[in-house]
Amino acid sequence: MKRTNRYIALALLVGLLIGTSCETTELDITSDPNFLTPDQAGPDFFITSMQEDFARQLDGDVSGDPNDNFTGGGFQIGDGLSPLGMELTRVMQMRSRDYASTYQDTDVDDEWDNAYRGILRDIRNMTPLAEDAGLTRHLGIAQFIEAYIISTLVDFFGDIPYTEAAQAPEILNPSLDSGESVYAAAQALLDQAIANFTNTATATPPTELFYNNDYTKWVKAANTLKMKLYLQTRLVDPGAVAAFNAIVASGNYITDTADDLDWNWPGTSAAQPDNRHPRYGLNYISNGPADYTSNWLVNQMQLKNDPRIRYYFYRQTNEVPGEELPPDEQTIRCSLQTPPAHYTAGGFTFCALPNGYWGRDHGDDQGTPPDGPLRSTWGVYPAGGRFDDNTFSAVGQTNVASLGGNGVGITPILNAFMVDFWRAEMALVNGDAGAARTFLEAGMAKQIAKARGFVSLDPNADTSFEPSAADVTDFITAEGIAFAAASGDDRWNILSENYFVAHYGNGVEIYNFYRRTGFPTTLQPNREPDPGTFPRVMFYPNQAVTSNSNITQRTSLAEQVFWDNNPTGPAFPMAN
Repeated sequence: MKRTNRYIALALLVGLLIGTSCETTELDITSDPNFLTPDQAGPDFFITSMQEDFARQLDGDVSGDPNDNFTGGGFQIGDGLSPLGMELTRVMQMRSRDYASTYQDTDVDDEWDNAYRGILRDIRNMTPLAEDAGLTRHLGIAQFIEAYIISTLVDFFGDIPYTEAAQAPEILNPSLDSGESVYAAAQALLDQAIANFTNTATATPPTELFYNNDYTKWVKAANTLKMKLYLQTRLVDPGAVAAFNAIVASGNYITDTADDLDWNWPGTSAAQPDNRHPRYGLNYISNGPADYTSNWLVNQMQLKNDPRIRYYFYRQTNEVPGEELPPDEQTIRCSLQTPPAHYTAGGFTFCALPNGYWGRDHGDDQGTPPDGPLRSTWGVYPAGGRFDDNTFSAVGQTNVASLGGNGVGITPILNAFMVDFWRAEMALVNGDAGAARTFLEAGMAKQIAKARGFVSLDPNADTSFEPSAADVTDFITAEGIAFAAASGDDRWNILSENYFVAHYGNGVEIYNFYRRTGFPTTLQPNREPDPGTFPRVMFYPNQAVTSNSNITQRTSLAEQVFWDNNPTGPAFPMAN
């Protein structure tokens, strides 16, 4: 893990940069004092601003208003796209009974605004300044971030404004570009970024928050992002697999955890700007966690004796009503209820889990009982919380021991373990189960080692509760054996369940995988028997529709992005 003093520089600069979100849209022509402009800041300030905005686009308070995030757990306005993806795929708990009312157009206004008014506008303003000064490394980083941002917007919204975007006042109503053309533009940007990471530059950014100006690593990250885009389009682009394999053959991509592209939350301030991991800030508070853990995810990890469970989750109690304790209507109302018929028929876990893992089912919307000091919450990985060493005490801001890692966490963006899972997927698609198993086990080993390394962040952790090296090896081997013995959907389920668990903290990858493959088929359904069609895309943000005459709101979340050509209905069942 990279924990360096470069965050001191960020803390000094962030006061100037914090206003990179605002209430206006990317089409507003008024001058907003919260945004950097060429006459107010040079390329160094722009590059720092867009790096932080990039991280918060995925996993943070992009609204600029911390109160947006404290209305309850789960995905909230301005949370970033990663929690949204995790919630849809049962890696985080969803608190509503139906999808259409849960994911409304206003919920993603801030992510859209941050992308256009924040990141893309900063890039457009910085680019001529950097070009004039020969600052090609600045340009390369900006091109990489732009490629990631625009492709991820396509992943969630489909067709988006791009070629005409961020050009107000000249263009006030930018037209939509097809998702396919935006992906092609992202690939072209990455080629330009690689060139700018390797040519002659007059200077490097004084504050480079990902790789500390190691451009060998930046080239690997750019090639890895290209691989991600090729994988994402393998269903619709006949040349995608060959292009993916060509990068593999080059060896110039992220293969080692030391080269991982992560955003490191320094955890040095709980005030504005709060630079702790966003889920830590939402859950390590005086009245207890805001989120509920996902019963599906925790149950998966308990059933398999997954060695990561003590790193992922912290238990405030070891007793749950309906399991170790008698049913209790006040704290867990469903402990007095019988499972709905579709849960019983599918054999899904319902309501409560054993061993103190206090969470909720997908779609459980039964209010907020007085269970804050009892809920399980985010652990030391990736949020920088507490390692679960059977202390069973409350988290919050009451004493030093309750703070864990103080929010010194990460947002995993492009990691070596992810590439192994991508290669496992490619191998399984090609019918090579042996190679798929090899990559599956390699990805698991890398990711488990990464998670285990975070225990050092909790100074009060009793590390005698850590799993042994033999425990880890036995777990990986058992999953590999099960994978080899399985066939058909069962084999895909083993790969995908491990994919979901490993990508905890990056909901973009999980949501994309689920739509790309349709697996796992073991996801816990919504409590509501008919919650509506599983969202294959999000509604356009309200501000985009109301301010741009070229954007018409879609009528259904069942529409599909260009790379998702999978069928609908029984031929491609998505868990509801």
